[in-house]
This record gives sequence, C-alpha cells and structure tokens, in this order.
Amino acid sequence: MSMVKTVEISKTFHSQGRTPLDVLKKVSLTVEQSEVICIIGPSGAGKSTYLRTLNHLETIDDGQIYIENNLVFDCTHGVNKVKMHHSERSKILLEVGMVFQRFNLFPHKTVLENVMLAPLHVRKFSFDEAREKAVQIMERVGLGDKIDEYPSKLSGGQQQRVAIARALAMEPRIMLFDEPTSSLDPELVGEVLAVMKQLAKAGMTMLVVSHEMGFAREVANKVLFMYEGSILETGTPEQIFNNPVNDRTRHFIKSVL
Repeated sequence: MSMVKTVEISKTFHSQGRTPLDVLKKVSLTVEQSEVICIIGPSGAGKSTYLRTLNHLETIDDGQIYIENNLVFDCTHGVNKVKMHHSERSKILLEVGMVFQRFNLFPHKTVLENVMLAPLHVRKFSFDEAREKAVQIMERVGLGDKIDEYPSKLSGGQQQRVAIARALAMEPRIMLFDEPTSSLDPELVGEVLAVMKQLAKAGMTMLVVSHEMGFAREVANKVLFMYEGSILETGTPEQIFNNPVNDRTRHFIKSVL
C-alpha cells in the first residue's frame, strides 16, 4: 500500500520586490509501506519544503498529495479542490509525524511531560495511558533513565532522541525527518542515527532529508537527488552513490564523499 504519494506538486515563494522563487517544480513520488527514502541534494534544492508539504506545514500551489491512499490535497493555483471536513483531514495528517533540525522541546517541562503532551491533548489519551506509552517510548530511544530531567540537562543528541520519542508518542504510521542531525556535534550524531535505524528495522515508513551519506547507503531503500526544486535522479543507494547517471548528481556525490 502506498503511504505517501505526490503527483506533480509545485510551490512558488513570493516576496515583495523579489523575483518569485519556484521551490518545488512538479515533484512526483510514491512511498510504499515500510520504505525508507533518503532525499539528498544541495541547500536550497527544495528538500525541506517538500517534506513540510506532506503534513501541511507548507501549502502547495498545484498538484496532488495522497496520505495512505486518501487524496488530501488537489490544488490548482493554490486552491484545494478536495472537499473534506477539517477534522477528517486533521485525522489523516496525524498519521504523519515529523522530527525537525531543532528539537523545539518545552524547557519548563520534563522530558516525560514533553512526550506526553500531544497524546493527552490531541489524541485524547488518558493520563495513565499517555504516561505508560511515553515511558515505553523513552526506553525504546535509550533514555528511560532521563524521564524526570529537564531538556537543559540533556545533550543535543539526547534532546533530539526525546524529539523523536515525542513524534512516536502520537503513533504515526509515517515519519518525516528534516536533517535531524545537522545541528548536532559530530560525536552525538551516531546515537540519533542508531534510533532511526531501529525504526527502519521495525518497519516504519520514513522520508529522511539528510547529509548523512553513510546512513543513506546503509538504511535507505531508495535515494532521491533533488536540485532546484526537482527530483533529478532516483535509485537504490548503490546506483546513486556508485553509478549516478545525472551530471549534477555525480558532482554532488563527489563533493560530499
């Protein structure tokens, strides 16, 4: 079953006094259940914007977005033609969890409280159920002994693992990772990637924007190379890293490796 499907989605950013910037140009992609897709490419290629359109953090101008075979957005010139009640659309989009570059944890709440918050208020879990699930997930990301700490007491890698736990607590079926290790010191990157590898192994459907080429080689089913708002090349990690077809891909791979 396809978990995410985009059909020719486009997005243009307009700012006063500047030339409109086409950030996404007819991007089409289908992500099957349990697939791990890594999206690579230079800064400004549209990678993060693409991820953000999938859970409606960014709107699209044109194209279609399906989540678990549900057509959620079918846009022409910024107008969505899908007539769907807000609550129904929100319910579908709750299946898409996201982890950002920045951890965005609430500093005045403990780690456990951070992880429990959305399940309590959005999923409407009971307190005991939310707490039990949060403790289980914190164990899963290797931080079961840190549940009563405040974020300021944790390393960057630990905070990012809490951010992953927070997203998992909402029980999503699809996880988006937007350069989750880019703001970490190099020695902390491994612990976050280890958690992501565990998720992949457990069958989580994942779209990952990352500069961690080792992770892409080892874990991804497919690697996409994006450039100037378009997907220029798609293939297995072996194809993309060892034998890229497109000159732009070849130049990028050479520069990062």
